[in-house]
Amino acid sequence: MIGAALVALVALIHLAILVMEMVLWETPQVRRIFGVSPEFAANTRVLAANQGLYNGFLAAGLILALIRGIPGAGVDLASFILACVIVAGLYGAATAARRILYVQALPAALALVAVLVGF
Repeated sequence: MIGAALVALVALIHLAILVMEMVLWETPQVRRIFGVSPEFAANTRVLAANQGLYNGFLAAGLILALIRGIPGAGVDLASFILACVIVAGLYGAATAARRILYVQALPAALALVAVLVGF
């Protein structure tokens, strides 16, 4: 049950990122969160939407895993998607912003451990 809850949390994080990057990218609140200027946000709107779409795919995979069941048939899918989130989070922390490690990689790692241990 803990694993499923953590998987759901990671899915919600990525749905929130999808909304921020695809819909709210140029708003003052989202620009502040991502630390970008109005000009940069305007110039990277399409790129941000593309990134948001990928985050949506991660969320969709985790939601499908939850539907299949954790524990149960969704464990393999959840494990794969969570591993992808961890790798993306580590890369983002190394290349873009250290906080990505805490916002994306750490929750995914905790979820992965809980799923694999069977919590």
